[in-house]
Amino acid sequence: MKVFDVSSKVTGTGEYILGADATGSHACYLLYGVLKAGEAGRELKPGRGHEEIVLAVSGDLELTGDHRGILKQGQAIHLLGEEACLAANPSAEDVVYVIAGGHSPNGHQH
Repeated sequence: MKVFDVSSKVTGTGEYILGADATGSHACYLLYGVLKAGEAGRELKPGRGHEEIVLAVSGDLELTGDHRGILKQGQAIHLLGEEACLAANPSAEDVVYVIAGGHSPNGHQH
């Protein structure tokens, strides 16, 4: 069993993608992200041939774009291809989110 220390890869704000470089597989990937208090404008977009599930792990995300509203802690949305939204953190605490993604049927080829 190989264990990946994902959360330590992000210091402060930003994202870390656990994907083919680490796993050797192009079937799926995982993204771990942190939005600092008051941070706005992080684009969430799978891209052509991909789908993603975005989960608010700790704290709430404010979403605008193709999906609008508050994504509360423990809630998730499903993004397809070119669907996009901007995530913001209007709170006074950091927000952590996780994105699980993969290829759509007949989607992106590597």
